Amino acid sequence: MSRIAFIGLGNLGSGMSDNLVKAGHEVHAFDLSADAVAKAAEGGAQTAASASDAVSGADAVVTMLPAGKHVRAVYENEVFGAAKDGAVFMDCSTIDVDSAREVGEAAKAKGFKFLDAPVSGGVAAATGGTLTFMVGGEEADFVLAESILSAMGKAVIHAGGLGSGQAAKACNNMLLAINMIGTCEAFALASKLGLDQQKFFDISSKASGQSWSMTSYCPVPGPVPASPANNDYQPGFAAALMLKDLGLAMEAADAASAATPLGALANDLYQSFVDQGDGNTDFSGIYRLIEECDSNG
Repeated sequence: MSRIAFIGLGNLGSGMSDNLVKAGHEVHAFDLSADAVAKAAEGGAQTAASASDAVSGADAVVTMLPAGKHVRAVYENEVFGAAKDGAVFMDCSTIDVDSAREVGEAAKAKGFKFLDAPVSGGVAAATGGTLTFMVGGEEADFVLAESILSAMGKAVIHAGGLGSGQAAKACNNMLLAINMIGTCEAFALASKLGLDQQKFFDISSKASGQSWSMTSYCPVPGPVPASPANNDYQPGFAAALMLKDLGLAMEAADAASAATPLGALANDLYQSFVDQGDGNTDFSGIYRLIEECDSNG
């Protein structure tokens, strides 16, 4: 059993904290939201009055925060000064590669171990303990952190050095966005051509068009009962979060002078979807935007 500080109890962090408790760890939880802290306490976590209070005495620190500026501020202002010598830090936020490397290097300079470990899988996976972790950092640090991350996920994969986890997340979610838009276009075209959507699913899900966006997260109602399409596109994974991740991917592409024409188009389409007021809609709900494009020519 380890004593773990968990900072950031949002939609994903809440379930992750609960799973650490279920695995037998002593979790000290903090969030700026009192309701989120109370929910973590219901899951068995001990509550902390501040981030530094949660970190004090912890063997490991897990952070799940909105953006790079929040990660930098929490580590610089709360974590570094309160953590015990040799503590392992795991930042599971989705942030830019440069911020992950900067915080990681600062942690190492102070004698701590740091891993950038963003996740894939969404709220259901966070609750069910089936997340995928993409982890950047030194191999020895990864070995120390792996058992903790495994309590929250089904796959924990070492991607490489500092920042590699965030690089993998940016590439993965860019690919997911492109796949989802393509899947939506195919279903919309099938409908226009008079093909029953269930029949198209039955065929394409077993043919070369198969993808996770189709078989696990189908963007039209019916074929996959658990998909958000069958719950009026309630997230899930909100379109605003997908847009954020696409923005990180575009920043990374610019920095690396990498050509990502489909990624750029996906970014523009999700920007339009969010701008029309659908930021809190599941990202698969972009099917509605594709349909509107069809209707408007």
